[in-house]
Amino acid sequence: MNTKLGTLYGLSLGPGDSDLMTRRAWQLLSGAGHWTYPVRKKNGDSYALAIALRAGFVLPENHTPLHFPMTYNSGILARYWLEAAQTVLSRLQQGEDVLFLVEGDASTYSTFGHLQRSVLALEPTVPIEIIAGVSSYHAATARCGESLADVDDTVAIVPAGYGIDQIERLLLDFDTLVLLKVKPLLDDIIDLLRRLGLLEHSFFIEKSGAPEERIVSDVASLYGQKVNYLSLLIVKNPNRPRSEIQRGCRKKKEAVDD
Repeated sequence: MNTKLGTLYGLSLGPGDSDLMTRRAWQLLSGAGHWTYPVRKKNGDSYALAIALRAGFVLPENHTPLHFPMTYNSGILARYWLEAAQTVLSRLQQGEDVLFLVEGDASTYSTFGHLQRSVLALEPTVPIEIIAGVSSYHAATARCGESLADVDDTVAIVPAGYGIDQIERLLLDFDTLVLLKVKPLLDDIIDLLRRLGLLEHSFFIEKSGAPEERIVSDVASLYGQKVNYLSLLIVKNPNRPRSEIQRGCRKKKEAVDD
């Protein structure tokens, strides 16, 4: 008799503060699912795992680190994704549920998307559930007492790696720009914001929600400093030119007397 496949969960844990973990995430961590979590190098630390441990959970014997190296080489990454998918699938085929721990939200710039596609390529019938979580930029704007968007504001969320020219173009089209992974280009971004007069409308957050969280409103003071990989900038452009908003409201028909 065939064993029923277990479910693969993309388990979002929020940005780092255990108080921001959802009840659903807490419930799954308290269950019997097999824990898996990403590490950048073998025997390395996992930021996602640290969130669960900081919440008071104890690492179960039933756990497996999955190695995802920091590289843009697609060939190397494909090999590691396949290896991780095979490891996960072997557990699922034994009827075990597998929890893949993710910081922030598993649907947004997460390793889980690659793992999900790789597992489904091997076995398309695997049941998969993504548990939504609080993203770093939502937590960051809340911690800074800011709103991400008001009324008809537009918002863009992009990795800073697209480059300064692209960032400048986006600032013309969006009221709020969230720049993720700003570490490599931070000085260039500061120069751009200074030139556009937007430094006073920007704030920087490092490791949002974690005990080491750092919030900097004087973004210019970061020039020349080293920052953590898990950093972001939120930039507002209150004076950008706006086009007229098209409101597709239907006209109310006049009552017609019989």
